[in-house]
Amino acid sequence: MKYRTLGRTGIKVSPYCLGAMMFGAGGNPDHDDSIRIIHKALDAGINFVDTADVYSRGESEEIVGKALKGRRDDIVLATKAHAPMGSDPNQQGNSRRWLVREVEASLRRLQTDHIDLYQIHRPDPDTDIEETLSALTDLMRAGKVRAIGSSTFPAAEIVEAQWVAERRGLARFRTEQPPYSILGRSIERDVLPVCQKYGIGTLVWSPLAKGMLTGKYRKGQPQPDSGRAKRFPKQMTDERNLDAIEKLIPIAEAAGLSLIHMAMAFVMAHPGVTSAIIGPRTMQHLDDLLAGAEVVLGDDVLDRIDAVVPPGTDAGSMGAAYEPSAVTQPSLRRRPFTGRSAA
Repeated sequence: MKYRTLGRTGIKVSPYCLGAMMFGAGGNPDHDDSIRIIHKALDAGINFVDTADVYSRGESEEIVGKALKGRRDDIVLATKAHAPMGSDPNQQGNSRRWLVREVEASLRRLQTDHIDLYQIHRPDPDTDIEETLSALTDLMRAGKVRAIGSSTFPAAEIVEAQWVAERRGLARFRTEQPPYSILGRSIERDVLPVCQKYGIGTLVWSPLAKGMLTGKYRKGQPQPDSGRAKRFPKQMTDERNLDAIEKLIPIAEAAGLSLIHMAMAFVMAHPGVTSAIIGPRTMQHLDDLLAGAEVVLGDDVLDRIDAVVPPGTDAGSMGAAYEPSAVTQPSLRRRPFTGRSAA
């Protein structure tokens, strides 16, 4: 396994990052089996593990903590906070009150005294970014966090966070974790260039487009009875996505590759990508992904992919990973009725 520098942190990480979202009740409920999967990934040279407090309500962090006993110092450990962890309205978000409390809970579940990369899972329009960065800076000074990052932030908010950090003398986000795949390339237009400009490392998630690029989802064929198909029915049945897949499969076959291996090699080819997050639920899933670790796509293959899904675009609906309040709240995009006329 080769290693890349995570932004400008100086930390060396594997190009494959082991995502732990599928470990626990939300995926693989067998702790022992999940630990075996983690150990095999580490033995293969993966030194980067990413989880989040919200994954199976803390269970994923607990499994990762047990798996890393005796190996913690060799692993770059990342987790995230933001999503609701209880019915209390203050058990969520990006406030100082919540982050200072929740980092302690993550440390307990992970059975460690520090987190190498602590990420803000989503933007929080109710919290000033200065408030968030100030709390994270204090956590770093306390030695509980080594580096900080964001996840699924729009390009404008990534830039704002960098400026606020510089002007207020606060720690800045060193990483961003956006969705990226052959079917979802919109971050090539702004997020990836912004990250490259500011020296921000990127951990891209969903490189297989929620599983659509496994080859299991085909046009005109029965859809698999999977959890993902039930969770993302609109994306899995989107005709534009399915049309793109039918065009991508022959490209992979002509290159002597599986669609999975071509999809993973595609995201690894972008110079702005540091690591691609893989999220195996079973040992077979991990084996399939590791088997393609050495695949390199030539320009001819990348050109053919560009012809199917042009750079900077999405093939079809991939579902919004984050919708800003300016879109979700009608009151922010509609003037009062009496003020809408031009005369």
